[in-house]
Amino acid sequence: MFFLKIQKLMFFRLVVCIIFTTFIEVSSEAVASTKDCHYSTWTWDTFQKLAVNHSTVQKSKSKLLKYERDRFSPCTLCREDQQLVSIPGISPFLMCKHFAEQVRSAILSALKLGFPIYEVVGYRVGRSKGKVDSNGLRTEYSNHSFGTAIDINPNFNGLYDNCTHFSPSCRLLRGGLWKSENPASIKTSSSIYKEFQRIGWRWGGSLEGKQKDFMHFSLTGD
Repeated sequence: MFFLKIQKLMFFRLVVCIIFTTFIEVSSEAVASTKDCHYSTWTWDTFQKLAVNHSTVQKSKSKLLKYERDRFSPCTLCREDQQLVSIPGISPFLMCKHFAEQVRSAILSALKLGFPIYEVVGYRVGRSKGKVDSNGLRTEYSNHSFGTAIDINPNFNGLYDNCTHFSPSCRLLRGGLWKSENPASIKTSSSIYKEFQRIGWRWGGSLEGKQKDFMHFSLTGD
């Protein structure tokens, strides 16, 4: 009788242990599922000419809304979808993991062919494009927000408007002066341009319309 009670007690403890362990595992999975996507964001105010409404978003990837997913690729706004790209001589930058290796390959090839690269800017989340609402705020996320765009040598490859064709009338909005004679300024003859053409990315210096973004490469060119 005594040994039967001991066996029952041991069985009861085993059941409790299994239930407790299962609860911990399920709870951990539930917590993890709410934290598998996070990003910090802002909105560009066209009236004040500065970034406003800074915030941090944290949610389950299954809860992502349509605007949080790129229309042209599997990439999202999530930091978890980004991969750190390290290239000797250049500060590491983040890119969508689906394109990180081909971008790294293109940059390495351009460097070997003699194109000087001093800085690369990749993933950064913000509403900086699209229509402007009644408060002067941009309404769409840029390609950089999904890790599907990079800026190369921004100090020598500015973003211009009033620039259907490059001329002294073009107005510099951001970055440094673009000069055709500067080896670090990107042109269609540059190896960096040719390498990104090879992987199917488009150059912002070829944008149709009044803007020219000489530093910029992306899947769509804008």
